[in-house]
Amino acid sequence: MGGLSTRGAGAVLAGLVLLGAPVALALPRYRLITAQQVGHDQGDPLWQLSRRVVPCTTCHLSPGGGPGWNPFGESLRAGFRAEPGARFSDVLYRVLEARKDADSDTYPDALEFFARTNPGDPQNRPDRTRAELQAEFEAAGGMGQYAPKEK
Repeated sequence: MGGLSTRGAGAVLAGLVLLGAPVALALPRYRLITAQQVGHDQGDPLWQLSRRVVPCTTCHLSPGGGPGWNPFGESLRAGFRAEPGARFSDVLYRVLEARKDADSDTYPDALEFFARTNPGDPQNRPDRTRAELQAEFEAAGGMGQYAPKEK
């Protein structure tokens, strides 16, 4: 009898799953750019595999992404409408630089990223006062730390 044994077929299947896992779990492009631009890629060597690093609900209503945008996602969409063809990193920077509070929780979107809370969810807000957070943000480099990387 030719062919693979059950054990051999299982080993091949397991190998394919392991090789494909990083691709399947990798962050979609905009999440990847956002995480790097706002510094959420630092301090965790496996950040690209984490669903807690810039989750889809940063911009979308659904945890799986897709149609339906929260207030921060709508801010980004408005940024793209205002600048068709702009790089995502540039639009993200301009939205954050505007110092608006998309979810109306009293914390500007840039400060929410700094505190690692969701700028599109009013229930997910920083645990420090706005003044304390603003002082920490400025000491860390202010908006300059979110400037797009030049290509």
